[in-house]
Amino acid sequence: MLPKLNYPTISIEVPPLNKPANFRPMLVREEKLLLMAKVSKDTTDILQAIKQVVNNCSLDDNFNVDKLPLFALEYVFVKLRGTSIGDEIKVSYRDLDDEQIYDFDVDLNKIEIKYPEKVEEKIEVTPTSGLVMKYPDAEIYDDKIFLKSEGEETFYRLVIRCIDQIYDGDNVYQAKDFNEDDLLEFIELMDIKSFEKVRVFMTNLPTLYYKLEYKNASGEDKIIEMKTLSDFFTLR
Repeated sequence: MLPKLNYPTISIEVPPLNKPANFRPMLVREEKLLLMAKVSKDTTDILQAIKQVVNNCSLDDNFNVDKLPLFALEYVFVKLRGTSIGDEIKVSYRDLDDEQIYDFDVDLNKIEIKYPEKVEEKIEVTPTSGLVMKYPDAEIYDDKIFLKSEGEETFYRLVIRCIDQIYDGDNVYQAKDFNEDDLLEFIELMDIKSFEKVRVFMTNLPTLYYKLEYKNASGEDKIIEMKTLSDFFTLR
């Protein structure tokens, strides 16, 4: 019988839980998952692979990857990638002004979460009624109806998955207790001014964040703000 390999335990502070969770490093099996997703060139496959990798590496019985906000899932994945493969990655960008390509080294340890400065989660529709929003969670990667939606429909289906509660006076309704059609109808019957507050919430979700600064060949000071996984690296 071949020996069992032992792996170090990695402690990662998981936002927005603000407490550490324990993981093992990514192994060859996780690398295989990511390679298969990359070959498919399907965004859905890549997102599901990221979720599977984080779930596989978790060592805590009470860790629920499905309930992680998407930005937290991406953050944990980046940290796992850094400790498993290397803390530094190389990225290249073409400057649109001088048309030259610039290479950068990115320290994954310095990637942060950028939170919106002031976005209301509680959205008032009338003086006594409204809704409470939440950040979209990783469970959405397995939602076939959402993943098959297109165009503006995708946005509305994302909105209903970000509704946590609906309140009317002293009555509070949990969104998870209602089907999609009921929630869509509620959204469609909102006045436009109130729904604009929903749009503000949806367009100001927390993101990964890293800033690159450089001077191009024309002597101009440039800043590149990296906010998504695809900004940091092609999965490999």
